[in-house]
Amino acid sequence: MEILKQLIDFALHVDEYLSQIIQSRGVWTYVLMFAIVFAETGLVVMPLLPGDSLLFALGAFAAKGDLNLWVLAGTLLAAAIIGDTVNYHVGKFIGPRVFTDKIPLLNHRHLERTHAFFESYGGKTIIIARFVPIVRTFAPFVAGVGAMTYRTFVFYNIIGALLWVPICLLGGFFFGNLPMVQENFEMVLIGIIGVSLLPAIIEVAREKYKHYKARKQLDMFPEEEEHSIHLD
Repeated sequence: MEILKQLIDFALHVDEYLSQIIQSRGVWTYVLMFAIVFAETGLVVMPLLPGDSLLFALGAFAAKGDLNLWVLAGTLLAAAIIGDTVNYHVGKFIGPRVFTDKIPLLNHRHLERTHAFFESYGGKTIIIARFVPIVRTFAPFVAGVGAMTYRTFVFYNIIGALLWVPICLLGGFFFGNLPMVQENFEMVLIGIIGVSLLPAIIEVAREKYKHYKARKQLDMFPEEEEHSIHLD
């Protein structure tokens, strides 16, 4: 519980912690930031580490000249891509050993369904997950468990990282040092987390609407549904 409190405090006051780290660690700050982003994206047991808020704050420090924006971007891109890749392989390695028919909830049929889901929606899921806290950590692991084709995963992994890191970094770079933002930095970070959930909420709402629309059409033309059942 104490560790959880410390993580929440770090996420909400990340600017204060970063200031101390930059002053005391110097160039080693880049190594530490690589480790944090890698852990959040690559280790399924570390979903509560800050992601979007950390990148935003780092962008703000880069704008002040405390960090080099290009070195920072390269470091974080590498951490994000490598992290997701490691997480994918861990899932792929563990999945076949965990999903056996000995445990009712963990059987090969569920594994096959997960694989089918990621083959159909996986690319979009991997990209959207980059912007959603906690989901960002689990998505590559589940993709590996579901045996999503590695070539497909790598492509969307890179695209997701190329969107996530620059958007968050540049957001902090251009807006992080505005007086209004600086005076309400904690609220801004909470807002960033809220905004980061929007893509997932929109996608879920869109899918539900599609299912609702399809269901409504079947209700309007029940004879078509009955006909298809007879054909089966």
